[in-house]
Amino acid sequence: MSDRKMKADLPLVAVVGRPNVGKSTLVNRIVGRREAIVQELPGVTRDRKELEADWNGRQFLLVDTGGWMRTDEPLAKQVSEQAERAIREADVILFVVDVRVGVIEEDTQVARILQRTETPVLVVANKVDDQPKEIEAWNFTRLGLGEPHLISAIHGRGSGDLLDVLVELLPPEPEEIPEEIDRPFSVCIVGRPNVGKSTLFNRMVGDERSVVHDMPGTTRDSIDTVIETEDGPLRFVDTAGMRRRSKVDEPTEYYSVVRALQAVDRSDASLFVIDATEGVSHQDQRLAERIDAAGTAIVVVLNKWDLVPTESRPQILIDVKDRLGFLDYAPVLKTSALSGRNIKSVLPALREAEAAYQKRVPTAELNRVLRDAQQRHPPPVDRKHRPRVLYATQGAIEPPTFTLFATRRLPATYLRYLERRIREHFDLGPTPIKMRVRPRNE
Repeated sequence: MSDRKMKADLPLVAVVGRPNVGKSTLVNRIVGRREAIVQELPGVTRDRKELEADWNGRQFLLVDTGGWMRTDEPLAKQVSEQAERAIREADVILFVVDVRVGVIEEDTQVARILQRTETPVLVVANKVDDQPKEIEAWNFTRLGLGEPHLISAIHGRGSGDLLDVLVELLPPEPEEIPEEIDRPFSVCIVGRPNVGKSTLFNRMVGDERSVVHDMPGTTRDSIDTVIETEDGPLRFVDTAGMRRRSKVDEPTEYYSVVRALQAVDRSDASLFVIDATEGVSHQDQRLAERIDAAGTAIVVVLNKWDLVPTESRPQILIDVKDRLGFLDYAPVLKTSALSGRNIKSVLPALREAEAAYQKRVPTAELNRVLRDAQQRHPPPVDRKHRPRVLYATQGAIEPPTFTLFATRRLPATYLRYLERRIREHFDLGPTPIKMRVRPRNE
């Protein structure tokens, strides 16, 4: 599927089970690429992650869930609730168990939940790598959910047979397949760990979609959902918190950062969340540079603003302007995701960013703006020659990209001056602008 397209109304397949039975490995096997984060530690997957999959021409959405756990620990309890919700919404459920461990109490507890649903359930006995394990797999008939389907997710053994049965259980395909439509404007929520990204994400989508907890690093993968607004749909992507590479000391967190950066690169805009109680840190600066380099529109969100003492607020805003000067085009919103304060300002800012990000300007007017800018402030002389912009065109949008045909190279400071004039005249707002110069003598 194209990055600019999306499909709707695909059947939902939930992959559930207790922690560390190989659910994410199975998901990666089915989708044919490493999308879900896999590590031999329980609890790596915490949020639901939806991925599009295909088997023999039949498409469906695969929902990778966190491991179900019976516990009163708040974070684990939220993860389990997410898994139970996926069970309620699914058209087919893959209940993954571990042959090497055998039937344990947590498997039985998950089975009791699944026995109460009318949704088709396939027991998937994973890690069946040899004949003795095949015999042991039949112990899972005790779960009361039918015969197990024997697979080895890591090696692919039995996965094709499992998918054959799975697609037979999917709801009938509609007689008319809906045409692909332009995908919504995609907004990535990024920031350091524990700045309130998931809380903002949940507030924006109006749903407890991501697990929220006051422990840094809760979100391990990029979770996205589409919401309908008065001006059309928006896709929000919640990402893992990003820290300096020297601070990333475990493989799971490394892959989380990789996923987050990939999400930024694929998005149209970024909500850059900063903890207002801590101000702009050095890592915030580095992360802002990375987002700026990705070329997305940017809206800066100072979260937890209600917790900042009144007398400290002016200095916080000064620090933002000083340390994030290269994002001077980006609006700065003062919000509280937890209480909902000023959240209503986020959507208008994003829609303004969308309009600017996709704006195309008339060529004749663009050249008039540049001629006027050069008359008011000519380029500096370089080696007895004064460079001059002869002509300019807009070559692309997302973000707006301009090519300037000049007699010689232009100094970076002068190029920024021309960019500022273009931005102001065409009201390009919270979007980066790319400026390319083609010297005539090269």
